[in-house]
Amino acid sequence: MARALIILGHPQANSLSHQLAARYAEGLAGGGVQVELLSLAELSFDLVLRQGFDGQAVEPDLLSARAAIERADHVAWFFPTGWAGPPALVKGFIDRVFLPGWAFQYAPGQSLPRGLLSGRHARVVTSMDSPSLWYRLWHRRAVHASLVNATLKFCGFGPVASTTLFRVRDRSPEVREGWLGELWRLGQRDARRLVAASERRARRRAPLAA
Repeated sequence: MARALIILGHPQANSLSHQLAARYAEGLAGGGVQVELLSLAELSFDLVLRQGFDGQAVEPDLLSARAAIERADHVAWFFPTGWAGPPALVKGFIDRVFLPGWAFQYAPGQSLPRGLLSGRHARVVTSMDSPSLWYRLWHRRAVHASLVNATLKFCGFGPVASTTLFRVRDRSPEVREGWLGELWRLGQRDARRLVAASERRARRRAPLAA
């Protein structure tokens, strides 16, 4: 069965990010995908990478989070954008978990590393108060450049899809309800792709008939 991991990067359990993630999870599960939730606010770990890439022990909760990512065929991130970036909770988690030797590896003489998390799909769902034009022109799609391109794709994820919700503070309850419906539909759509990919892998692994 295809597996998906949903990473919740908002510290408040009743947040819009949590509501969107719940509807997306319903869509995935309804499409035949096994869903696991990981709430970063419930983990116990130091957000600060204090000693670079060497010498800092990885806490048990982070080791469990790594195992969850390794189990997943698809990883979806849900968080709000502030100051043109993800919350400290998300950034700190990435700094502490996506380390060389696990997420990527440089080879001698190579300028760019090999992503060690290949074979996994991803989706980034974020919301912000800024309008779309401002985010694209002034912030140069900063979250997508750093998280989608410089982190997830850098570490081998692909394809990586994104869903961005703009002008959150101005939106009516009806618009927000429409967003929830859209995330359910995206979950169903992603589930179809994941199930199809899982079936292709199963056929390749199946022994040839005698």
